[in-house]
Amino acid sequence: MASECCLRGFQWDGTPIGKESTLANNKAYVVGSNADVAIMVIPDLFGWTFVNERLLSDYYAKEVNATVYMPDFFGGVVMPTEIVRDYSRFGELDLDKFHKDNSKEVRWPELLACVQALRSQYKCIGIIGYCYGGWSNFRLGSKEYSPRLVECISTAHPTWLTKEEIDNIGVPVQILAPEVDPAFTPELKAYANAYFPGVEHAFATRGNPDDGVEKRAMIRGKNAQVAWMKEWLHG
Repeated sequence: MASECCLRGFQWDGTPIGKESTLANNKAYVVGSNADVAIMVIPDLFGWTFVNERLLSDYYAKEVNATVYMPDFFGGVVMPTEIVRDYSRFGELDLDKFHKDNSKEVRWPELLACVQALRSQYKCIGIIGYCYGGWSNFRLGSKEYSPRLVECISTAHPTWLTKEEIDNIGVPVQILAPEVDPAFTPELKAYANAYFPGVEHAFATRGNPDDGVEKRAMIRGKNAQVAWMKEWLHG
């Protein structure tokens, strides 16, 4: 379940350069122009309009040389980003309703349809998922699909991920796990991978650029994801 840690953080400065379009039946932020290689970004609770994740999508499009899609998987509901700057407003959110409206069962058909739409157009597909996107990119990389849906996945501070979903992975997987994260527990971290010391849940999408430790972790994280996508989508 999402908690306070899934909403804390900082909103970054910058102007995204992509455009708004559609993927399957979902609105999507799109950036890049590679006709063969695509990356689908599955955003955290702040959704497809959040400037931080649009800026990250711009970065992946340029550095990986890919067309990047970040669809809306929350039915048009957008978390107010003012909460990132003014966390005292956390109590205004009805997270129980958000969980119900965006459960795995509710959103899985849209996630699958979007990747199938990409599969019909691109030769190589990678998935990057943050928070909520953690469980979903594991599902999309499941070994139950033959031929496989995607070439590789990468996730940062995943939420709702289970051991069963980890066990069922059928493609190369990268996990960027923070040291402090009630959503991705020490037990799951030990089960899955090593972690980034000294940082907390959401460091990859809402870290503080004025904090030296967080800034280094953000840079390491996005560069690691770029290298991972280059290896499996262009290698």
